[in-house]
Amino acid sequence: MRPTRRRFLAGSAGLALAALARPLPASAQANAPRHGLSVFGDLKYPADFKHFDYVNPAAPKGGSLVLSAPNWYFNQNPNTFNTLNGYVFKGDAPPRIELCFDTLMTGALDEPSSIYGLIAEQVAISDDGNSYVFTLREAARFNDGTPLTADDVVFSLTVLKEKGHPDISQTIREMVSVTATGPHEVTVVFSGKQNTKVPLYVAGSLPIFSKAFYATRDFEASTMEPPLGSGPYRIGKVNPGRSIDYERVADYWAKDLPVAIGTGNFQRVRVEFYQDEDVEFQAFAKGEITWREEFSSKNWATRYDFPAVLDGRVIKPAFPAEHRADMYGWFFNLRRAKFADPRTRQAIGMAFDFPWANKNLFFGLYQRASSFFEMSDFAASGLPDAAELALLEPFRDKLPPEIFDQPPFTPPEADGSGRDRKLLRQASDLLQQAGWKPQGSGLVNAAGEKLEVEFLIQTQAFERVLAPLIANLKAIGVGASLRLVDAAQYQSRKNAFDYDVIAYRVMLDATPIDGIEQLFGSVAADIPSGSNLAGLKNPVVDALVAQAGAVKSRAELITLMRALDRVLRASQIWFPAWYSDAHRVAVWDMFGWPDTKPDYGFSPEVLWWVDIEKAVKIGKAD
Repeated sequence: MRPTRRRFLAGSAGLALAALARPLPASAQANAPRHGLSVFGDLKYPADFKHFDYVNPAAPKGGSLVLSAPNWYFNQNPNTFNTLNGYVFKGDAPPRIELCFDTLMTGALDEPSSIYGLIAEQVAISDDGNSYVFTLREAARFNDGTPLTADDVVFSLTVLKEKGHPDISQTIREMVSVTATGPHEVTVVFSGKQNTKVPLYVAGSLPIFSKAFYATRDFEASTMEPPLGSGPYRIGKVNPGRSIDYERVADYWAKDLPVAIGTGNFQRVRVEFYQDEDVEFQAFAKGEITWREEFSSKNWATRYDFPAVLDGRVIKPAFPAEHRADMYGWFFNLRRAKFADPRTRQAIGMAFDFPWANKNLFFGLYQRASSFFEMSDFAASGLPDAAELALLEPFRDKLPPEIFDQPPFTPPEADGSGRDRKLLRQASDLLQQAGWKPQGSGLVNAAGEKLEVEFLIQTQAFERVLAPLIANLKAIGVGASLRLVDAAQYQSRKNAFDYDVIAYRVMLDATPIDGIEQLFGSVAADIPSGSNLAGLKNPVVDALVAQAGAVKSRAELITLMRALDRVLRASQIWFPAWYSDAHRVAVWDMFGWPDTKPDYGFSPEVLWWVDIEKAVKIGKAD
């Protein structure tokens, strides 16, 4: 099982939401127009580059990719959709909607933090780094043929700040003005308080809408009317709540740009939604779905023996995971008084016997996570070095002393028996230290309130994982239970922070400067539908997050993020789950893909193509 990330925080399956960046520090050429921007160093690709190295520029166009909405093990988004407006608070939009929209610039998936011109041909930056002048390509068009102009950019960025989803509006709150300084020139000004990546979040991640289209429509409406975009795909056939087709735009205005060559190869990308996981799996086994990433270890180990696998029509190619921070665990809702003491939270996490679960439930396919930034350079380990200590020292009186002279907190490894009595005794001791006293078969605090913990889930797949944990918690007096709700109720309760403990996964981008405030910052703790699910309000975390926006090198960022990781791990706001260092993908053998997978993205719907000879061989040619 491996839940997915939120849609606005970091990275994306689509080209438009790939790795973000900020400009180089001001220099003698600060005001010179640039074809791309990089966070800490030179761009890999020069101004006259022909295409990204990780694409196949000769990839054929045509054919279909059919995949299912990836929700069964995600516990985040409902496995349905009720709107085609994916950038506001209302409703639940289908995945891949970003394929319909272009951005000013777009990311390179083989660099940790670079973006290159898409709608914007070039950008010039003021000496103070607060003003960005984008020169738009005159050829830019919406998919109805109308020109994409500076007025559309001004409208889009402004309306997203005023009415966009909180993950967007909060990120760009320091964008103070957007002005059309010519038909094809836009100046974006920031307050000077923004972190160093926010300007490039604006450039590399925010979609550009048609001002004329929304002149007669409510931007905030939850609607099934297809939006007018400028991207490589438009919305085709829609079966509300059940399926959506994205159709390739044959005359896509940017198809010959270096950033687009070799991408958008499928004639149709179809996303299917299923209410039953077994029905979904059988649809793949029958070939109704042609691409599947498997998030259930049990399925991966036991169910891929159907006829199409045995005769070679379905294959399981290997793809490594991205070199990006991957955060997955069970988060406590600190808004509830019973979780106020970190010892309570630590004790609950100690009841999870991962070695037992990995052997008996996961078929040994996972590794235990410890860090909030697993699989990246940002994960802390060992004793803090001098640079980390220099960051932490000003907060010594606000931090546990062990942060300074011990390795970062790591969950103790259980003995694999399923009920490690030694660990459970230690957990009981922690609960007593936190003020919970035995009464009958349970535990109560000084006010006589029972310690009860409910795990909120939306899929039965988590029942087999949580059942042993709940049994262990009950054995030490914790009134543990799980609550399985439908997709709509789950989403509603999550948005309203109506839960005790909830699973959450997010994969950050390769230079996570902007998203961390949304995940851990006090400012995001009380925003409905926000990403700070724990409700963390920690002044040390806030201070470190603020410093992330001012780092001058990647080495500085690594040091700061490791320091932040130590503080977060000591805070016990979660107990970490597990991770895999590879994508588990099964596909009908009808596709081609680039020889080298880029380190910072996995985008089959953008980079793969139909191999017609393979498709004919297995009877899958359109």
